[in-house]
Amino acid sequence: MLGVLAILNVVAYTCVVRWDMTDDKHYSLSNATKELLRKADEPIEVTLFLQGDLNAGFRRLQKATEETLEEMKVYSEGSFSIAQSEDPAAAEKLGLHPIVVHEREQDGKTAQVKVYPYALLQYKGKKAIVALLKNTRGLSGEENLNASIENLEFAFAEALQLLQQKETPRVALLEGHGELDEEHTYDLMSALSRYFQLDRGQIAEGADAHILDGYKAIIIANPQTAFSDAEKFIIDQYIMRGGAVLWAVNGVQFSKQVLQQEGFTPVLALDLGITDMLYRYGVRVNPALVQDVQCLPIPVNVSEDPSQPNLQPLPWTYAPLLLTSQGSPITRNLGQVSSTFVSPIDAVGGEDGIEKRVLLATSTATRVIGTPAEVDLSDLNPDLSLFQYQYVPVGVSMEGVFPSVFAHRMVPEGVTNAGEILKESSRTRQVVIGSGSILGNESQQGQALPMGYDRYSGMQFSNRDVVVNAVLWLTDADGLISLRGKEVALRLLNDKRAHEKRMEIQIISTISPIVILALIGGAVVIIRRRKYQRV
Repeated sequence: MLGVLAILNVVAYTCVVRWDMTDDKHYSLSNATKELLRKADEPIEVTLFLQGDLNAGFRRLQKATEETLEEMKVYSEGSFSIAQSEDPAAAEKLGLHPIVVHEREQDGKTAQVKVYPYALLQYKGKKAIVALLKNTRGLSGEENLNASIENLEFAFAEALQLLQQKETPRVALLEGHGELDEEHTYDLMSALSRYFQLDRGQIAEGADAHILDGYKAIIIANPQTAFSDAEKFIIDQYIMRGGAVLWAVNGVQFSKQVLQQEGFTPVLALDLGITDMLYRYGVRVNPALVQDVQCLPIPVNVSEDPSQPNLQPLPWTYAPLLLTSQGSPITRNLGQVSSTFVSPIDAVGGEDGIEKRVLLATSTATRVIGTPAEVDLSDLNPDLSLFQYQYVPVGVSMEGVFPSVFAHRMVPEGVTNAGEILKESSRTRQVVIGSGSILGNESQQGQALPMGYDRYSGMQFSNRDVVVNAVLWLTDADGLISLRGKEVALRLLNDKRAHEKRMEIQIISTISPIVILALIGGAVVIIRRRKYQRV
């Protein structure tokens, strides 16, 4: 018997069993994160700067961060150390800027507290900063903190993956068709350069059919002229070999220059020569424009005196603020996305076995305008009764096995080393967005502005995060981006009721444990007396 107990004791000591009984699996790590931790062959050091006099919300974030790190420490094959730092100078030396939190005390006074919601991850002499707080426009403080907690595992796993990365993957931005130039993709390239080596170039005539094979993904950003059959063939066969593509293409053509000079511009269908490709893959970018009541304003001179201009912001329905889907890791917990001149997208081929998800959509008051049409700057008070559509898709992700558009066609002229035409792809991914404006940035006084920044209103939208997440999803072979889909239930306290019932809650919380213990003690005494009393 003693031998059995000894064996069980040894087994219990060596074999640690962890059982997450929470309904949202709050204390569980994904297999992808566990694999990253097992691959770490040198010590991992984490310094947490989220310390000091924190309010309840940030204490919750701090506790969740510590719990996530402790869980990662369990699955780490090597050394995993966690340190706490309360030195603001150390954080600022790393270029970390504090978050100023305004707290209202019980006496009505307000106080400012500086918080550093960051962690420093070090591995093999390399460093990575992990931002613990996600601050999404349009969400309340509690919702932002909850979204930050949901994002913790992904944030640490992403940083560790970058530190472990021995070779930087490559991504290509295709040119040659009037795509967004370097000035207007500066922020896009800056954001993606953290993860990828970025190349720009065009598919030349007579190019090798395998010219794109070295790239994890390619980006086609707002082309204005048609693709040749040879270019289509090279892109199609790249997809068939498992390549991934981000298509940011519009279904219409117009002239911003004419619109600015004349106040109006004709809008015509834009034939890029890729309609058959996208239709074969499962989507159609329609030759139409969406108008939306939920939109950006533009400055308009409402003065009748030309010598005294009076610029007032008026809604511009051709610049819709797009809604993001909570059902995709690309757009989960992100705010609105700014855009201009967007084309609607339809999903086709419902029985093709390709998983399609809507990423971006319009609001509940949308109008779809077919082509040919005319956009007029004076059309600032449209008839709202015409805005009868709801949640029109303008961004879609696709994952699965795609059929080739060249399955029953000859190899086009101008392609070398074509080989056998692949008729079906290996499992891969694509993202299609009905506007290139989402990927572009504006410039001001020679300086590139961030993607999604509206200089007239001063508001920053979520374009940058959506685009970066989309490319990460396209190139994610390990499944890390799926961690952004982790959901932690938000259980809010009713502050008003808690304040009104404060005294009652305190009395119950203080007295009820004593009463319960007294009842249990009394019951035990009574039971013992009855059991052992002498007859």
